[in-house]
Amino acid sequence: MRIRTLVAAAGALALSLVSGCAQQGAAGSSANTVTYWLWDANQLPAYQACAKGFEKENPGLKVKITQLGWSDYWTKLTAGFIAGTQPDVFTDHIQNFGQYADLKVLEPLDDLGIEDSDYQPGLAANWVGKDGHRYGAPKDWDTVALFYNEKMTKDAGLTADELNNLSWNPKDGGSFEKAVARLTIDRNGKRGDEPGFDKNNVKVYGLATNGGGFGDGQTQWSNFAASAGWSYLDKPRWGTKYQYDSKVFQSVIKWYFGLAEKGYMPPLSDYNVQSNQANTQIAAGKAATAFDGAWMISSYAGFKGRDIKTALTPVGPTGKRATMMNGLADSVTKASKNKEGAKKWVAYLASDKCQKVVGGYGVVFPATKAGTEAAVAAYRKKGIDVSSFTEPVADKKNFRTFSYPIASYSADMTALMMPAMEDIYGNGKPVSSLDQTNEQINLILSQ
Repeated sequence: MRIRTLVAAAGALALSLVSGCAQQGAAGSSANTVTYWLWDANQLPAYQACAKGFEKENPGLKVKITQLGWSDYWTKLTAGFIAGTQPDVFTDHIQNFGQYADLKVLEPLDDLGIEDSDYQPGLAANWVGKDGHRYGAPKDWDTVALFYNEKMTKDAGLTADELNNLSWNPKDGGSFEKAVARLTIDRNGKRGDEPGFDKNNVKVYGLATNGGGFGDGQTQWSNFAASAGWSYLDKPRWGTKYQYDSKVFQSVIKWYFGLAEKGYMPPLSDYNVQSNQANTQIAAGKAATAFDGAWMISSYAGFKGRDIKTALTPVGPTGKRATMMNGLADSVTKASKNKEGAKKWVAYLASDKCQKVVGGYGVVFPATKAGTEAAVAAYRKKGIDVSSFTEPVADKKNFRTFSYPIASYSADMTALMMPAMEDIYGNGKPVSSLDQTNEQINLILSQ
């Protein structure tokens, strides 16, 4: 659902080169039809149910929903903006929001009456552009937690209580690194904390890999960097300078990728965005734990023969735990020929009426508090405890929640940070190399 590839970055760049092209109007849109695109197949039934409710309240209006895979979604959306075949409404990701807002392909939604207090903290504010106009209505949210194989952790002598009370630091890794080392087993049966452990012949890794993490590290290093007190930008939203040159950040990255050097986490060469992500490694029994997002709850719960539980992210040097709290939104395209119907649909999507329906399917946490409550209840009925994801939102004293970096030129940032992080992770390049990458990104951002 939230897997990122360079498709979105390349698409946004292509869009920027032709943003002056004439627009013809949304594909299939008409006075009585609203076209709506989303990428998550798991959520499709929930939104089909919402469409029925919307159509009942708005006689004469129909919603035509199109579901596309992640990569195809952004490619076709970008092509649609260029050719005039974009939908009336689409599910938007904060990663691309800045670029789309700057290119003026989104319709302002100030007249929808979206109030911050109607949604989980911070979600509504994230979709206000630099110009002060709203371009997205909050849809859902997610946080990150530590998934773990219960049998493997028990065999290692680790209890659920211990896993929920881990701490870390960039010097020796703290109790988190000790736990990951304990969970790592080489092909001779030696654990990572035992004499004779062979880091070059590992059978089960203590921590799965989700790759280098691009420039956001959502399910990789972000919780560690934030719990060490670091922030992506000089301002929470629409910052003017990235801070990848921070010594704090670089110490975190050196320690985190150092887990692979010690044999506790797979090397970058083992990772594949299509076929060998962290969840695949857990399912195959190749890793004991993985940091992953709330959108993956149902996937981990469905692994046959694996009893997967979740734990909170570890406490960092600041004394707090941390997790990215990302949130999607629904946006209206500026070239829509049915803006009135599109805005009615977006307002309905952002209302408790729809969000409680979506929550009842137990596949995502909707943005409204009532929608979240419905989702928690639905997960509970399935026998799934989601407190590791909801507790960070409720407990601001002990948790730091933070957003995906919101700034202009995010596609360019991603394009520069992806190879930079992979060079450090896979090729042993020093973390100080991020100084130059950060300078390049900030040069683009200052334009």
